Amino acid sequence: MAVLLKNLRLIQEGVILDPLNYIFKNGFIQEVLNGDPIIFETEIDCTSFFASKGWVDLRCGLGEPGQEYRETVESLCQSLTVSGFAHALVLPNTDPVIQSKNEVDFVLNKAKVFSSQLQVMGAVTKNATGDDLTEILDMHFQSGLRFFGDGIRTLSNSDRYMKILQYLQKFDGILFDHAYDSLLGIFGQMHEGEVSTKLGMKGIPNLAEDVAIQRNLEIIRYAGGRVHFQTVNTAKGVELIRKAKAEGLKVTADVSIYQMIFSDSDLVTFDSNYKVKPPFRGNDDREALIKGLKDGTIDSIVSNHQPHDFDSKFAEFDLAAFGMAGLQTFLPAMVKLSEEIGWELLIEKITIGPEKVIGKLSDSLTIFDPEEKWLYNEKSNKSLSSNNPWFGMELQGRVKYVIQKGQLIKADE
Repeated sequence: MAVLLKNLRLIQEGVILDPLNYIFKNGFIQEVLNGDPIIFETEIDCTSFFASKGWVDLRCGLGEPGQEYRETVESLCQSLTVSGFAHALVLPNTDPVIQSKNEVDFVLNKAKVFSSQLQVMGAVTKNATGDDLTEILDMHFQSGLRFFGDGIRTLSNSDRYMKILQYLQKFDGILFDHAYDSLLGIFGQMHEGEVSTKLGMKGIPNLAEDVAIQRNLEIIRYAGGRVHFQTVNTAKGVELIRKAKAEGLKVTADVSIYQMIFSDSDLVTFDSNYKVKPPFRGNDDREALIKGLKDGTIDSIVSNHQPHDFDSKFAEFDLAAFGMAGLQTFLPAMVKLSEEIGWELLIEKITIGPEKVIGKLSDSLTIFDPEEKWLYNEKSNKSLSSNNPWFGMELQGRVKYVIQKGQLIKADE
């Protein structure tokens, strides 16, 4: 079936193009040139829409296998599609941990039937405990994995960190690093600062991230290798990575979108939906993150989607799990940031930016309406979890269609 996409504005290579007409036919989309005969069965008025390459999320939590009540492969793929993501890198923190060919193949085989394409991050230590190394080379040569890390767990053992880098260089693998000194942040519940003091809560200092990034950069200088720092959220951390890039180290970085939306002051209500790790910090750190995006220090923006069931989040604050479901609120968050950062840069950081980290991905297209309002509730939620402070609210910005695997998929049904 031929579909006419009328008056659609593409965001391409940092530029918003003038509205044009496009035909989607036989799995492909092409511009309608002036004078060309137009034969189509369906017309979609895209006057208020934008379109870009399909979005890529480099940090996405999954529950299956073992924690299907949080998120299954099916519910994750459905959430990705309605959120505009054509591709996602899945963290290994399932039960069992994704640490061998069996777990890798299990996830990838289940995902084949869905439109969103999943990549899998293989754990680098057994059960993601930071101790004994997994069979990294086997996962690469048997399943083709190139992306490795312990996901939400930290790598605190310097010797292990160095050996991992040495292994990964055998096949140009990439270490995805959640740089965080867990002892410096032990028992911490939120950002250490004025707000945590007033609330009487144990804080997580910036130092916990800064020290870990600095240590790991020193190991990279010594051992070589490629490292992608995930969910960077301190001003000093951004500066350390900026200098490392200028020095020529093979490092890249991302930031969670909600780190630029919320701050530690949002926790004054003790709402555990705001309890995340790394924690929401102060305005100086937020400004540094945005500066890092603009000058290229930070390569991509991630959802850091961490789905949790009701009992895990709605407990006493210090017992509640860290993490926020972040997929379907991603576009509304971009809408809030668009005036400050600009659509051109935001789209770059979820398309071209991620591809600079993990390589070229299959062609896809995301079409979205930044003006449409919708209700984020039980009916519209595709995830099995709803741990987000915006749940139950009217949000602005909705994905309309995703073109993936030769199909035009309606995302807002």
